[in-house]
Amino acid sequence: MGAQLRVYKRRIRSVTATKKITKAMEMIAASRVVKAQRKVAASTPYARELTRAVTAVGTGSNTKHPLTTEADNPTRAAVLLLTSDRGLAGAFNANAIKAAEQLTERLEREGKQVDTYIVGRRGVAHYNFRERTIAETFTGFTDEPSYADAKKVAAPLIEAIQSETADGGVDELHIVYTEFVSMMTQTAVDSRLLPLRLEEVAEESATKGEILPLYDFEPSAEDVLDALLPRYVESRIYNALLQSAASKHAATRRAMKSATDNAGELINTLSRLANAARQAEITQEISEIVGGASALADATAGSDN
Repeated sequence: MGAQLRVYKRRIRSVTATKKITKAMEMIAASRVVKAQRKVAASTPYARELTRAVTAVGTGSNTKHPLTTEADNPTRAAVLLLTSDRGLAGAFNANAIKAAEQLTERLEREGKQVDTYIVGRRGVAHYNFRERTIAETFTGFTDEPSYADAKKVAAPLIEAIQSETADGGVDELHIVYTEFVSMMTQTAVDSRLLPLRLEEVAEESATKGEILPLYDFEPSAEDVLDALLPRYVESRIYNALLQSAASKHAATRRAMKSATDNAGELINTLSRLANAARQAEITQEISEIVGGASALADATAGSDN
């Protein structure tokens, strides 16, 4: 019985140490998600207004440009998948990967060849394990992405959208990321970055009571769109990176809180088992003492006779 009690005590010490670690990770994730939320809130207005500006320029001109003009027969699309470099985030990465795979299947059913670009080691590992082709990977910055990281990710995508499909270019650019809704809700979503759907943006602005501005173009609308293209793609990718980072930290916080709570319950269960084992050990010792005393008394009485 003593050996069983030692096993319980050893497990209690081990689970208690694990609980301290998960509690610390929960606190760190909570701190990081607040910082990420602030960055998302700061970057969203710029991305939204830049989208409105591009829409206004595209609507007010007849210029054919990759930002605003759809190909007559699109045959190739790029999909940018945003995952994290680290795990311990519940279903965060699995949901984003699932959304990307569903988008890829839909594009392929439409007869389009899909080039996949992946941010984050988890997504890269998933595709490499299944021996799927990846156009380009980006890792090492998903916890705290900067605008420089967004520019690095955007560069090959901008080059692809500006090139002809015969030269390895693409007709469409899609992005899959996890949208931060609240601390408890994060949703994997896909969005088409290019070509921009002018009608949808215009309708959304009209629904909100907003009026798209009118512009005079100098030197020309095409030059303005050329200047806006990299800024638009970079700002949208940067905002998506920040949304994914905030979502990942929120998912980590939730997972670590669950682990901490489970560790507490396990400690309580093990403590009850240890107490029961200790009580059984004490009861057995008392029984042995009583039995020994009774046997000694009987032996003494027999010798006296």
